[in-house]
Amino acid sequence: MANNAIFARLANLWAGFISLWVSDVEKEHPEIAYQNAIASMIEKYTQLKAATGSIIARRQEITARLEGQERELAAVSADLETALATNQDDLAVVLIQKKNALDAAITELRAEASQATADADNAKDSLMQVKTEIDKLKAEKDRMLAQMHSAQARLKIQGQLDGLSVDAEVQALGAVRDHIKSQVAQASLGAELHSSDLDVRLNKLRQSSGSVTAKAQLDALKQARAAAQAAPAKTL
Repeated sequence: MANNAIFARLANLWAGFISLWVSDVEKEHPEIAYQNAIASMIEKYTQLKAATGSIIARRQEITARLEGQERELAAVSADLETALATNQDDLAVVLIQKKNALDAAITELRAEASQATADADNAKDSLMQVKTEIDKLKAEKDRMLAQMHSAQARLKIQGQLDGLSVDAEVQALGAVRDHIKSQVAQASLGAELHSSDLDVRLNKLRQSSGSVTAKAQLDALKQARAAAQAAPAKTL
């Protein structure tokens, strides 16, 4: 007994693990879950369709028997009228007994036919209901899978946006900016150092001295020219 209880618990535990695993798989692949549900309902629809066919066949068989009994009753009733009209009492007695049996059989067949018709109608209604549920489930599958794919696409885009960082680009531009500023500063420093260099200052001084000397020579030439022009005037 104890061993049986342990095996039963292990079986339940294993069934629980399998159920959880299947549930996880279905969550990861909902199309499988939907397809399995649709396949199960189609199988039930097929079974119900076969049962409905049997019920309809039974209704048709009862209806055929009822119609046969009613035709026979009509014939017996006609024969009975003839027997009564011809005073054939012995035949009339037999026909009356047969008519009574037919009446009882027809009453029973009519009840069976009514029940068979109700059963067939209920089976057809159930069949249509299952078919409607299958169609609804197929439509739900398409709708839900479309929503899932759309949500997955949005999540993927959101993940990409969340993971998108401009820090590296900003740092790269910052390094470029610093390099440009450094180059500009070096150029400015070179110009400043060039301006303060002694040789540069000496060259500037020489240029300045040359300019002064040239101006002195120009003044001397102007004075000599003026003196030369004034000398003939005095001679006259």
